[in-house]
Amino acid sequence: NAEYMGVETNSSRAKMLPLGRTIPSASSYTMYLRRAFQIGHMDVDYTFAQMIYLCVSPKKVYQLTSWRKQTKNQWARDDPAFVVILIFFLAVSVIAFSIAFQRSGFFEYIRILVTVIGVQFFGCGALICSFGWWLSNKYLRVHSVHSVEQEVEWLYAFDIHCNSFFPTFLLLYVVQYLLLPVLFSDGILSVFLANSLYAVAFGYYHYITCLGYSALPFLQHTEYFLFPIAVVLILYVVSLVIRLNVCILVFNIYFG
Repeated sequence: NAEYMGVETNSSRAKMLPLGRTIPSASSYTMYLRRAFQIGHMDVDYTFAQMIYLCVSPKKVYQLTSWRKQTKNQWARDDPAFVVILIFFLAVSVIAFSIAFQRSGFFEYIRILVTVIGVQFFGCGALICSFGWWLSNKYLRVHSVHSVEQEVEWLYAFDIHCNSFFPTFLLLYVVQYLLLPVLFSDGILSVFLANSLYAVAFGYYHYITCLGYSALPFLQHTEYFLFPIAVVLILYVVSLVIRLNVCILVFNIYFG
């Protein structure tokens, strides 16, 4: 049940927000990309506040989303600061892990950087948010003859991915880095800690994803976005039974 997971229902808010068709034009994407290179125009303080909220009270981030819709008539961020800062954090983490695993050389660093940022963050993220965008627009929208039809913006789906990715980044790039000596040791305890870290990270990713779509008052049955957590739990139990250390598996792929 989504309410027991802390996800608010949409019906009580459906009449509180201004209604209007929300399909961004190509110019809005161009403006977004152009602003990514204008560091001085980014609201960094607001971005860091959102990152903190995502860790301690993620619902507040989507309350800000509702206010953005009321003031700017769009759900998605128009400021790319969140993405730019997250990319910077990922680049720093790649350097740290490369040093820890004694990987040197410019091209080796570029390979890992492209894998983490290009493939993992942007590539997989684009697939995930595109699926959520398609699913919500195709099957989860509430159709009413008394209001203007709305659609989920693709940029908003990407915002949800970025929001969900940040706590995952903290767990799998920061906490995991600090625990590497423990996670790479022998024994069932290291397997339990490593696999629990990944299970919590991926579970929290899908929880925040569900919160993001639940914030839209014209969507229903957004608890479907919680279903992947069941898959995460099953894989987590299986990995413990067969004593597969996910941390070692992942780093063998990146640095093996």
